[in-house]
Amino acid sequence: MSIKIAITGRPNVGKSTLFNRLAGRRLAIVHDRPGVTRDRREGFGRFGDLDLTLVDTAGLETAKTGMEADMRGQTLHAVGDADVCLFLVDARAGVTPLDEVFADILRKSGRPVVLVANKTEGRAGRDGISDSYSLGLGEPVAVSAEHNEGMGELFVAIMEAAQAAGLDTEASDDDDDEDDVNKPMRIAVIGRPNAGKSTLINGLIGEERLITGPEAGVTRDSIAVDWVWDGRPVRLADTAGMRKKAKITDNLEKMAVDDSLRAINFAEIVVVVMDALSPLDKQDLQLADLAEREGRAVVFAVTKWDLAEDKTALLAHLKERLGRLLPQLRGAPLVTLSGLTGRGLRRLMPAIEGVHKDWNAKIKTRDLNDWLGAMTQRHPPPAVHGKRIKPRYLSQTKNRPPTFVLMCSRAKYLPEAYRRYLINGLRDDFDLMGTPIRMIVKAGTNPYEGKKSEPS
Repeated sequence: MSIKIAITGRPNVGKSTLFNRLAGRRLAIVHDRPGVTRDRREGFGRFGDLDLTLVDTAGLETAKTGMEADMRGQTLHAVGDADVCLFLVDARAGVTPLDEVFADILRKSGRPVVLVANKTEGRAGRDGISDSYSLGLGEPVAVSAEHNEGMGELFVAIMEAAQAAGLDTEASDDDDDEDDVNKPMRIAVIGRPNAGKSTLINGLIGEERLITGPEAGVTRDSIAVDWVWDGRPVRLADTAGMRKKAKITDNLEKMAVDDSLRAINFAEIVVVVMDALSPLDKQDLQLADLAEREGRAVVFAVTKWDLAEDKTALLAHLKERLGRLLPQLRGAPLVTLSGLTGRGLRRLMPAIEGVHKDWNAKIKTRDLNDWLGAMTQRHPPPAVHGKRIKPRYLSQTKNRPPTFVLMCSRAKYLPEAYRRYLINGLRDDFDLMGTPIRMIVKAGTNPYEGKKSEPS
């Protein structure tokens, strides 16, 4: 059984650092600037022999309106949904009035609370531990999340809190391998700042899971949201908006973009979100090209479609430009929608499922070679240096994305244009739209190479 732990506290006490420490890898962005974490972020870790579901939360804010109020709502939701709460205080700064407000909220929540005094490395940190007794939440556990100190004591405290709450703390013997049917379909939602990515995900899942706002840059961490669509598990990754590299000067924004790139690497499908009021910006094209180079299937989603004028002409223009500027993704679905009103959202998931099926496609070798014979008969490869190149055999070596090996004579002379001709033929004839296609060209081995002829 996995124990769900919410890591809570005021801003800049080290919640994300402890989250990463317990998860065993860097998942959340850590920065000296307060308020970096905004949405609640979930991750998984194994602490000793405990399986943990970890929830990193935003620092508690006192504002009742605006983004700070949304952040507070996300934190309170995490507390209400947790099995155990870790309440972090900064031992170097001592107890603050905001710590006292949060301690009162946690007492009223009825959840088991483990008080954690963080940043206790050195004399300055040790001297501040005694202040935390005044919060009335029991004996604090002294740790330094950054320096990996006090983790043994924290494990014991979590174990005791879980057992006191009647939770099962036995180690799970379940096999980690899941059937492919039960594995979630991993989708990364990317785009420029303020394109409507978070609003799109909230509209899909039918709840205000992610903080949204009119200003750009609301999302910083890549937030994974688990969801079930049509009986199938789905993991949606909301990412920070990515601007042109030359415009990124702030270190925090660089870290957010790096987190978005990692989300693309772990995804199967990438949804490139574009604003209908300024679609197919150069950055949109670069993001789609990046996803294709990483081998991910791509779906284009044009948000704020309700605000667009002359929708028919705009849609035709977008399809023409996509086919011309991104030929490597020719035929990728283009879905127009409004995340705010929900119009067109029902078409997005079927489009995603379609490209996911193509991304996993497996084609029989016999069918491929029948097709290769027809393609070469229609347009034979050109002769190079007076000798014709002869394609001999085509087979699929892997999927996700579909990858093919073409065996032919004089492989190093096969023109790139002919390789593209074959890839485009595969895309059209086997209906592999919206997915990258890889083709490796190899020369067959000559059985007589290196052998000397016997004297007669």
